[in-house]
Amino acid sequence: MRTTIKRTLIFSLMLMGISLYAQKRDLDNYRAPDKRGINVFEAPKDTVFTFENVRVRIGGSSTLQFQALDHENGVSQDLIDDGTVMPLKEIGYNFNLATANLDLDVALAKGVRMHLRTYLSSRHHPEPYVKGGYFQIDNLDFISEGLLTNVMKYTTVKVGHMENNYGDAHFRRTDNAQAIYNPFVGNLIMDSFTTEVGAELYYQRNGFLGMVGFTNGKLNQSVAEGSNEKTGGASFIAKLGYDNQLTEDLRVRLTGSIYTTGYVPNNYLYTADRAGSRYYFVMEDVDATAKSPFRSGRFDPGFRNRITAVMFNPFVKYNGLEFFGTVELAKGRASAETDNRSTTQLAGEVIYRFGQTENFFLGGRYNTVSSEQSFGDVDINRFQFSAGYFLTKNILTKLEYVSQTYDGYPVDNILYDGKFNGLMVEAIISF
Repeated sequence: MRTTIKRTLIFSLMLMGISLYAQKRDLDNYRAPDKRGINVFEAPKDTVFTFENVRVRIGGSSTLQFQALDHENGVSQDLIDDGTVMPLKEIGYNFNLATANLDLDVALAKGVRMHLRTYLSSRHHPEPYVKGGYFQIDNLDFISEGLLTNVMKYTTVKVGHMENNYGDAHFRRTDNAQAIYNPFVGNLIMDSFTTEVGAELYYQRNGFLGMVGFTNGKLNQSVAEGSNEKTGGASFIAKLGYDNQLTEDLRVRLTGSIYTTGYVPNNYLYTADRAGSRYYFVMEDVDATAKSPFRSGRFDPGFRNRITAVMFNPFVKYNGLEFFGTVELAKGRASAETDNRSTTQLAGEVIYRFGQTENFFLGGRYNTVSSEQSFGDVDINRFQFSAGYFLTKNILTKLEYVSQTYDGYPVDNILYDGKFNGLMVEAIISF
């Protein structure tokens, strides 16, 4: 009897400890990884700090999709028969690989925290690997109490091998298993996302936002000489914007960003996502595997050595209705080219969230890319329609219909008159 009572007491104390710990999971100046983090862009800036001791927050996400997509192109059978063009891979309806992230967020001192994300499984890497991490500094009391208090009231510093803050679209994209912020299943056609070693300095005051940052321009880090993929280069990033809750019902945000380089051996702004696309095998040839190519349905303009990209993002939310837009203008060239080529991406999405806690949503997105290529101009157009339901703040399920078409590709290209469409179902857990 005593043993039973003792075990009961111990179990009750453990539950109480877990409950108390759960109540303290949020950190200062931190974007929640659940429903509360939707429509949060840069980490919020607050001057109220709750730090007492080093605290580790262990979180993560797990995501699974069911894919029912079809694809086709206009390549003639003669070109396939003579080996000029590979035939499309035959695809059916089934589940994709379940993806998972592990997040470690650590409060290290007053106004100082660390973030580290590891992809436990992804389309391109079934094995775990580190995406990147950074230090975020919002207060300098750890150096000397009261140091630059009036400056740090509005200032944030981030340093690390991290997701660089070019544009606002990357705050709404799916990052491997972290898909709870994205109202759709797929990211943009031209997926602007990169992780480079660098530093970013933020100033946020009265709704105004300014940021400048520098990186070493490299996705893969190495000191080895003579490797075109791993040496040399630098990137400059900047953002200016305004974000304010004008009334109880109306929020408005508008930002402009730039990402530019001098000469770099290999730029990864549109190819840095090592996790992979959600649309498995679409418009890929018969030799494709899940691991390679792994960015099916996306577009890379091929600006390998020089690039200047500018992105504008308007965001308006009125009660449950929200609009998010992307206007992206990019110019650059590869090593064999002497003249710059240009690419334009436009995207507009309308989301309506409803229910007592906005736990339901309906959405539509139109995304188009027009690009100058060596063989001519190409156009890629995509429509997405989605519906979602938050079972809890940590659990989301989505249904998406997607349709994408390709125009301007030559007759001997696998994307000639290409298109894919169909349904995707996705379930996400994020905590």
